[in-house]
Amino acid sequence: MAKKEIKTALAPAAIGPYSQAVRAGNMIFLSGQIPLDPATGEMVKDGIGGQTRRVLENLKAVLKEADSGLEDVVKTTVFMKDLAQFSEMNAVYGEFFKTPHPARATVQAAALPKDAAIEIDAIAVIGG
Repeated sequence: MAKKEIKTALAPAAIGPYSQAVRAGNMIFLSGQIPLDPATGEMVKDGIGGQTRRVLENLKAVLKEADSGLEDVVKTTVFMKDLAQFSEMNAVYGEFFKTPHPARATVQAAALPKDAAIEIDAIAVIGG
């Protein structure tokens, strides 16, 4: 099965040896996004709600480049520095994902890239 790199300037560029996303067949595997503003490269400082919104907008931009969207996401993993902020993150997350909601795991992480408070990765299936 051929793999195709998905890359867009509308989301932060990879900060290491990885792709923003890879499409394999009808599946898209999205790398974790942190709350970097793609226009400035700076971390969003709007609290966990604003940071969650930025992360999901970044994922949405990568999906759009792959001719996909959030409605095609079947699984996410949310990494948070502080699970005490779960409710606020969850409220914003719920604005982006409609039923049927993707499967999800949420874990607290000791540290995230660039000292981000949140990172989310995703798997999408299109044309299925």
